[in-house]
Amino acid sequence: MEKEPLVLYEDEALVAVHKPSGMPVHRGGRESGGCRALLQVLRDSLGRYVYPVHRLDRPTSGILILALSADMASHLAGQFRRHEVDKAYLALVRGRTPSRGVISRFLKPEDAGPGAVARFSVTRYHTRECVEIPVPMGKTPSRCYSLVELHPETGRSRQIRRHLNGLSHPIIGDTTYGDGRHNRFFREAFGCNRLMLAAIRISFLHPVTGHRLDLKSPLARDFCEVLLKLGMDREV
Repeated sequence: MEKEPLVLYEDEALVAVHKPSGMPVHRGGRESGGCRALLQVLRDSLGRYVYPVHRLDRPTSGILILALSADMASHLAGQFRRHEVDKAYLALVRGRTPSRGVISRFLKPEDAGPGAVARFSVTRYHTRECVEIPVPMGKTPSRCYSLVELHPETGRSRQIRRHLNGLSHPIIGDTTYGDGRHNRFFREAFGCNRLMLAAIRISFLHPVTGHRLDLKSPLARDFCEVLLKLGMDREV
């Protein structure tokens, strides 16, 4: 498992990194668990202040964009707020998913009080691959797992994880919204100790040039190893 972020792209305005699974973006808070935060690591390695413009959950790996000035951060964050950024994720989920579809739901903010307002959320997806393995689950003689590419059109908290759980296809390794039986099976059979969700691509307008910037992130080694053991394609 990677311990440090990998710089994928850097210029005078921004930096794109691959965040390892298990690394929090910010120091402190309920997700940090006392671990060194990505912001700390980047500030030390780059020797300058960095400004996050969007978020990834601690257990999610993949591409994360950070600005190198407050002005650039404001410009980029505006694109995220206006849903002008295209993002793609890859998830390994329980069951055989439809070939493609759109998940739309009203989601309340997590840990919100009784008067919280639910906000509309949309995720498009398509199935890349399904595998069936001859391991019984209850009365069923085998079990299926699907590799799904997802494109969230809104950015609600843990949207993809909540959407897939609502579709009855929770992500493997999700200890909050997942299926404990399948999570245990993957830990014991494949040594999987992570959430099988990765941010693999992002596309947005460069805040200085105005040109579209399309960036990709490789899958983490521990993610690839699980796919390999399942006999799935590891190419992003």
